Amino acid sequence: MADSRDVAFVGLGIMGYPMAGHLSAAGHRVAVYNRTASRAEAWLAEHRGRAVPTPRAAAEGATVVFMCVGNDDDVRSVSSGEDGVFAGAGPGSVVVDHTTASADLARELEAEGAARGIGFVDAPVSGGQAGAENGQLTVMCGGSQRAFDQIAPVIDCYAKSVRLMGDAGAGQLTKMVNQVCIAGVLQGLAEALHFAEKAGLDVDAVVDVISKGAAQSWQMDNRAGTMARREFEFGFAVNWMRKDLDMTLAAARRLDARMPLAALVDQFYADVQAMGGGRWDTSSLIERLRRVEE
Repeated sequence: MADSRDVAFVGLGIMGYPMAGHLSAAGHRVAVYNRTASRAEAWLAEHRGRAVPTPRAAAEGATVVFMCVGNDDDVRSVSSGEDGVFAGAGPGSVVVDHTTASADLARELEAEGAARGIGFVDAPVSGGQAGAENGQLTVMCGGSQRAFDQIAPVIDCYAKSVRLMGDAGAGQLTKMVNQVCIAGVLQGLAEALHFAEKAGLDVDAVVDVISKGAAQSWQMDNRAGTMARREFEFGFAVNWMRKDLDMTLAAARRLDARMPLAALVDQFYADVQAMGGGRWDTSSLIERLRRVEE
C-alpha cells in the first residue's frame, strides 16, 4: 500500500489479535507483543509481522503504537517503566490505547507522552469480537487533532467509524455512554423475552415481529436468539462489563450525574457473577430472571 507504516500492537487478546491482523493485511509492517508469548507465535503463524520480547521493543521505530489490554493497571504495566511503550517510542510517534480504561488514565498518558514529544490518543472500541474480526469496529477517540489525523488512516483498516470526540479522555467517556446504553437495552430485552416465555408465546416469532418496529436494536438482532436458547459461552464477558460500569459510575459520581438504572443493572450483573456467570456474555442477564424462579 502507498502509506505503509511501521506500527506496533501490544496485547493480542480477543480484540487485539484480529485488529493486529488487519494492520498486517493492509500492508503495514507490524511488530507485536503479548504477555503470553505463545499467543504472539500463533499470530505470526497466520499473519506477516514479527514478535518482540517487550512493549518497549515493539514501540522502537514505530510511527504508531497500539495497546489493547485489560484495565488501567494492565495499561500502565505495558506503557510505563524501562520496558514500557513510552520508553521505546520515538518523538513524533503516536501511542493509541484501545483498552476500555478510565478517562483519568488517558489524561495521565497524554501528559507522559507530551513530556517525551509523543502523541497520545485514547481510542476505546465498540463492536465486540465479531466487529474486530470483520474490521467493522466503531472507534471513539480523545486527543489532539494533530495526533488523531496521524492515526485515523491506519485505524481505518479495522473500523467502520473513527471519530475524534474531544480532548484526552473524551474517547473513554464516550465509551462509558456506550456501555450504559448497552446495559439498559440488555436488561429491557431480558425482561421482555422472559415475559414472552412466561406468557407461552413463540419467542422467535415475537422477536421477528417486534424487530421490524421501534423495539429493534443491535442487541435484539444479535442476542435475542441465543438468549432464548440459553447460550452465553461467547461474546463480551460479564466480568468486563462490571469493570466498565464500575469506572462509569465512579465518573458519574464525580460529575454529579444521576445514573440509577446503570447502578441497578450493575448489581444484576453481580448476581450473574454469583451464579458462576462471570465469563458469560452480557446478554446472560436473562438467566438471573429465570434462576430466581427455578
